[in-house]
Amino acid sequence: MRHHERHRTAHIGWLRASVLGANDGLISTASLIVGVAASGAGHSAILVAGVAGLVAGSMSMAAGEYVSVSSQADTERADLARERHELATTPDAEKVELIGIYEARGLSPELARQVADQLMDRDALAAHARDELGLSETTAARPIQAALASALAFAVGAALPVVVAAFVPAASLSRVVTATALVLLAVLGAVAARVGGASMNRGAFRVAFWGALAMAVSALVGRFFGAQVQ
Repeated sequence: MRHHERHRTAHIGWLRASVLGANDGLISTASLIVGVAASGAGHSAILVAGVAGLVAGSMSMAAGEYVSVSSQADTERADLARERHELATTPDAEKVELIGIYEARGLSPELARQVADQLMDRDALAAHARDELGLSETTAARPIQAALASALAFAVGAALPVVVAAFVPAASLSRVVTATALVLLAVLGAVAARVGGASMNRGAFRVAFWGALAMAVSALVGRFFGAQVQ
C-alpha cells in the first residue's frame, strides 16, 4: 500500500498571494474609508472612495504580483539554462559537484557517487535543479496564478468594508468599519496561520495589530486634512 502525504509547501504559491491580497485589500480599503470618513466627507463620497480603492488596488496587486513573480521565473529559467549548458559541456564536473552535495548531507563517498550516477542517468537536469539550485515543481514561480489569486483575494477583502460602509450611517461609519475590519483581519490571520501550520493566535494578533495601526493613522490623517480644508 502506498503512503500518501500532503505537505503544506504545495500551497505556498497561491496561499502567499491570496493571504497578501486579502490582507492588503481589507486593511487598505478599510483604512481609506475610515480616513475619508474622518475628514468629514459625505456618505456618497466615502463609498466612491471605497469602490475606487477596491478597483485600483485589485489591478495594482495583479500587476505587482505578475511582475515580481515573473522576475523570479526569469531567474529560475536563466539558472536552468546555465545548468543545462554546463551538463552538456562539462558533465563530469557537474557529477562531482552533485556528489559533493550528497556527501555534505551525510552520505558516504561511495553511496553519494551511486546516488549521483543513478539520478543523473535518469534526469540530470532535474537532479541539479532540485539539489543544487533548490528548485522544484512545487515551489516553481507561477506569475499568472499569483496575479489572479492576489487580485481576487484583494477584491474580496476590499469588498467587505465597502459593503459595511454602504449600510451604515455616516455618523457611526468609522467605528463600525474599524470594528468589523479588525474582527475579519483576526479571522484572516488565524485561518492563514492554520493553513500554514502556525499558531492561530499569533497569526490573528499580528494581522489585527497592523490593521489597527493602519486605520488609526489613516483616521488621524483624514481628520487633520479635513480640518485644514474646512
